[in-house]
Amino acid sequence: MSSARRQMILTILKLFDLMVLVTAFALATLPGLYASGLPFAEFFSMRIKVQNFIIFVGLLLLWHIIFASMGLYESRRLLPRHSDILDGLKATSLCTLSLAVAALLFHIRMVDLAFLAVLWGASSLIVMSTRLAIRYFLSHIRKRGKNVRQALIVGTNPRSVEFGRKLESRPELGYRVIGFADQDWPGLKEFRKSHNQLVCDLDGMAEYMRNNVIDEVVVALPLRSFYGRTSQIATLCESQGIVVRFLPGLFNLSKARSTAEDFAGVPLLTLYTGPIDGWPVFIKRAFDLAASVVMLILLVPVFLITALLIKLDSPGPVLFTQERLGLNKRKFRICKFRTMVTDAEKRMRELEGRNEASGPVFKIERDPRITPVGRLLRKASIDELPQLFNVIKGDMSLVGPRPLPLRDCRGFDQDWHRRRFSVRPGITCLWQMRGRSSIPFDKWMELDMQYIDEWSLWLDFKILVGTIPAVLKGSGAA
Repeated sequence: MSSARRQMILTILKLFDLMVLVTAFALATLPGLYASGLPFAEFFSMRIKVQNFIIFVGLLLLWHIIFASMGLYESRRLLPRHSDILDGLKATSLCTLSLAVAALLFHIRMVDLAFLAVLWGASSLIVMSTRLAIRYFLSHIRKRGKNVRQALIVGTNPRSVEFGRKLESRPELGYRVIGFADQDWPGLKEFRKSHNQLVCDLDGMAEYMRNNVIDEVVVALPLRSFYGRTSQIATLCESQGIVVRFLPGLFNLSKARSTAEDFAGVPLLTLYTGPIDGWPVFIKRAFDLAASVVMLILLVPVFLITALLIKLDSPGPVLFTQERLGLNKRKFRICKFRTMVTDAEKRMRELEGRNEASGPVFKIERDPRITPVGRLLRKASIDELPQLFNVIKGDMSLVGPRPLPLRDCRGFDQDWHRRRFSVRPGITCLWQMRGRSSIPFDKWMELDMQYIDEWSLWLDFKILVGTIPAVLKGSGAA
């Protein structure tokens, strides 16, 4: 898990723990309130003294310090399950004890033995059950292969083998070692005895990375003797937008940013180019889901009318699906309204000579395969609307580099083109705003790199707003 995402989750957990303690405090007032016979309405209308408010805020701060001192906000991956129960009990017990001391010092009459018992029991039960639920949930989804990141380890020395073994023995970390890469050296015989897979040599890494799903590369080579080679690997990862982790060193990379992390107890320096996990990425995904659901509901009439027009215009299905490459070259099937004849992909070979687009992409302004209704749908970009389902599924985002067919991606002749795979593809992006098909391929790729390097929530908002006039004008549609 990245440092940014971990900090985000810890912030949520800290706020949740404070809410648990406040809730337990409120529950603890019920026995005294019931015994006094005081009506609820009268109780809630009572004025709170400033002194009592300050005392309560001070207790909340103290309780937070107690929870932190018990290690409840540190990495607990290597600790046994019962440690969550014991440390949770210690924390809630100390919090209850601190309230008892405060009640004696400041003569808080409502805090008696019954109050303390309810506070301790409620807070302990919720804190322990929450920690166990979190541990079980993360372990369960990762053991089932969900939220798993594929890692390639560079180096076959004992240190790299041990690091790979540590990752594989902890499925709850959510990492899968797809193999090792190294050149021939005397220790390679010993490595092969470990039954680990050598997927390529160092010279073949570039080709292997171009054609396989790789989320992260972990460099475990001796930096002093392999500095030049390690720098090449880091540059290769930078050009393709792949996260690289290695022991601290200095590299002259032009795009990648770095962050220090503790990875399964090993200090690593992480280089990345695209947006790293954190609150902005979380908000982007939440907005994608909410906006897509709302738009799908509002656009039901448009979907029905479009489906009817397609059926009346030409034989064949309403929707067209095609395999595309998404985040870190994951394959998915994009969904669009059909705008071509049903055998369009088969007829593509005979039309290759009429390709008018630069680079590996295929575009013909007056493509004979496009149906009359399809031409109208493309002009208004209505054919793209079913991709909202891809956004909800998580294969795409509302804003991001346009996903290309496998044929076009295989034609990339520059590794920096592949950096577009470091973020989720989108329905619209800078290319969509600036003219679409009228833009040369290299300029298109540069706009995608600009989006990745300058990404922010504000940039996404500007692109979404700027796409509207571009679609209305129909500029560059093909």
